Amino acid sequence: MKITGVVPLLIDRYLFVQVHTDEGIVGLGESGTWGFLEASAAAVEKFGRYLVGKDPMRIEHHWQNMYRSSHFRGAAIMGAISAIDIALWDIAGKHFGVPVYQLLGGKTREKARVYYHVFGETREQLVQGIIDAKSRGFTAVGHLTPFLDEPRSRPYFKTHVGKIRDAIESVRQYREAVGDEVDLCIEIHRRLSPAEAVVLARGIEQYHPFFYEDPILPDNFDAMGLVAEHIAIPIATGERIHTIFEFEMLLRRGAVQYVRPDVCMCGGISGAKKVAALAEAHYVGVVPHNPLSPVSTAACLQLAACIPNFAIQEYPLGEDVPPKSEMVTGAAKHDGKGFLIIPDKPGIGVELAPGAAARFPKRPREIDTRLNVDGSVVDQ
Repeated sequence: MKITGVVPLLIDRYLFVQVHTDEGIVGLGESGTWGFLEASAAAVEKFGRYLVGKDPMRIEHHWQNMYRSSHFRGAAIMGAISAIDIALWDIAGKHFGVPVYQLLGGKTREKARVYYHVFGETREQLVQGIIDAKSRGFTAVGHLTPFLDEPRSRPYFKTHVGKIRDAIESVRQYREAVGDEVDLCIEIHRRLSPAEAVVLARGIEQYHPFFYEDPILPDNFDAMGLVAEHIAIPIATGERIHTIFEFEMLLRRGAVQYVRPDVCMCGGISGAKKVAALAEAHYVGVVPHNPLSPVSTAACLQLAACIPNFAIQEYPLGEDVPPKSEMVTGAAKHDGKGFLIIPDKPGIGVELAPGAAARFPKRPREIDTRLNVDGSVVDQ
């Protein structure tokens, strides 16, 4: 079997990649480079020129070739490698007639627990979103900010005490709304300094968040370790880092209790499986980052199925307009009790729906940064 084409497809707000073979098997993957998908698509095309004519089953060899062939890397490059890697695993599964997880050691579980995305510009909307998620059978909610999902066009200002007390009160109300029946995955979106992160974590500790996600910017692993050392709730981070080497540095510092590898940006299924193994050696759980399409969800489920330290899966239904499931056939099914069923279809289990590109035209992400009232940048 030989690769005959590698095709990047910008559809809606996503970048998909199809790898075609001379046996008619087509593999499907997705890049998670988010705001720079056009750059990632260009990298896919360049890697495609190398891959055409090659055996698609030499997945690790191709991964190493793409990763090590140039002196420069980064998110756009890693997103391209990830999408191609997922597509190659999809081809392998289809060739052997088994799900990808079967090629990675088989299932460790029958279903994967998920958390539902909750959004709101007001505290009342967020509380109602949590209640609605519970009524739909979800036992965990995430993308749950104590700072509200305010428009980025609105300048921001609060005093320190106002910001911290309002955030603590929000988490109190979230917990009160659903009691102990729903886990709260608190999303900070890198909005705090290390000192602020410690103060807020101590204030919400009594409400027992499942995890405290990205309290500070992820670039300095020592700073994240400092926060972790001074708080008593688990930190979840890792969605913005790309390699096993970065994850190893984060883990070695005790800076994370739940790693958040993005299967579509940390090197695909190959890269994410290695991150999970590193985390396992540190008794750290895996919460795959997944704000993307059902293709990403399908790839994440292959990982969730075969690793022992899977904790919970991000399931981005809260912003499901238009319904993302319409972009594909075979989208994962929620069991109504907070879990996705592990699929048994060959490959990753999903295909692009006929006419998806025409029905869901490209929607580029523009630069949209929130500012403080003094004109400086806010992380949101």
